[in-house]
Amino acid sequence: MAHESNLKRIWVVFGILSVITIVEVILGIYKPAALHLTSFFGTSPLNWLFIILTLVKAYYITWAFMHMEGETKWLRRSVVWTAVFLICYLVTLLLIEGDYLHSTLAPLVKW
Repeated sequence: MAHESNLKRIWVVFGILSVITIVEVILGIYKPAALHLTSFFGTSPLNWLFIILTLVKAYYITWAFMHMEGETKWLRRSVVWTAVFLICYLVTLLLIEGDYLHSTLAPLVKW
């Protein structure tokens, strides 16, 4: 019986991660103008949506495959919060540097 519940859980995790990935791919292919051609906090809402969906997938992968739901509260927090903080920090730095490079190189390069 335990094998069946683990197999079911694997398929549920696979389904959830697949749905999120399919949504990301569809949005990346079609790039809705309302999300892509506007600006919100320095980048387009489409980029923010990708960032949020990626964080959700990273959190869920950590939760499911590292078996964080069975660990103590503080171990879960130390692992998950550290990863989320580092990912948010990396995204912030990439957005700042990318904006600087774009504004600096825009007059020189035909995008």
